[in-house]
Amino acid sequence: MKTLPEVETAKQLMNEAMRWSVMTWLREKKRVRKTADQANAALDRLSEELRQRWPDNIRAAYSALDANGANSNPKAHSGKKMDANHSREFVVARQLKDADEKAYHARMAAEKTFDDAEKRLSTSLAREGCQKAILSWELHERAIGETEKFCP
Repeated sequence: MKTLPEVETAKQLMNEAMRWSVMTWLREKKRVRKTADQANAALDRLSEELRQRWPDNIRAAYSALDANGANSNPKAHSGKKMDANHSREFVVARQLKDADEKAYHARMAAEKTFDDAEKRLSTSLAREGCQKAILSWELHERAIGETEKFCP
């Protein structure tokens, strides 16, 4: 996966922000949020662009997982027993979806931590939020790397 400048900028800022005082956090929190939002948007855009390049069978299997929820049964899709190739498509789609969900949950955890840090004026929580944000971007980058494997 190519590195995205928005993500690299955000990671640098988060690493710098882990050393900030409460006053610096208060002064810079809008910049942190804006930079994080730009990184998330860049990752989301790239992820969506790659999904559009998936073969139809992988895209259909992924969509079926979305439509049927997290515990969807591949055999329930279309009501027919599936052949080995079709089942493989669902296995691949499940792996891709799991990677996406792991990145999403990490992102939500980072955002919650930042919200809590702001409410409490806690630099320790803000530092934790920085670490969680960096982890979420790394997980999203890994998920994108998995997605790329299935793009023609």
